[in-house]
Amino acid sequence: MRITLLQYTPDPEKLIEYSARVCYLSHEKITPTSHEKFLPGLLKNGHLSVFEHASASFFIEGISRACSHQLVRHRLASFSQQSQRYVEESGFAYVTPPEIASSPESKKIYEETMSSIRQAYQKLVALGIKREDARFLLPNATETTLSMSANFREWLHVIDMRVSPHAQWEIRELLTLIWKELYAIAPVVFGLTYFENWSKDYEYKREVFSRHIQA
Repeated sequence: MRITLLQYTPDPEKLIEYSARVCYLSHEKITPTSHEKFLPGLLKNGHLSVFEHASASFFIEGISRACSHQLVRHRLASFSQQSQRYVEESGFAYVTPPEIASSPESKKIYEETMSSIRQAYQKLVALGIKREDARFLLPNATETTLSMSANFREWLHVIDMRVSPHAQWEIRELLTLIWKELYAIAPVVFGLTYFENWSKDYEYKREVFSRHIQA
């Protein structure tokens, strides 16, 4: 699993402050550091629409199709994903769940099955079957690549939903990596204030934040 921050709104926190102050006509209060106190108040009070003015885009590699199927359910984000109709998949890479990898017997079964699927895919393509039909053999474990863009309000929501003990391990790991990148460019927005006030599993997020985001 690899992520790359492709692009983000320049000075995102200052843009959010400026946009929010339109509501109060209080731009005269803006200073180089005023956003540090102003934005937490917005987050606490649920004035979240102003966080939609800033956005960030990521290039995501090496996640499973099982993970991407969960990710694209966040409909306010935008996605472009590697096509199995047009990309040749005879040597497809795949993700192995840790629980399977931890058992030699289950890992052997898993890897033999993946090898068999590769061979079957290759045989179908050799017979002239189109990739868009041969792909029906491909498992949820198949690695995929995609780009994902979302505004900051949506990123907060996705992190809240997926950096959770109730989320599957792979998407939880992915959003933890993304959270770390977002915190680096907007530490006030992607600190703990939003989650402290709105998340149902704040204590879990605080632990993740301490171990992985601030580190």
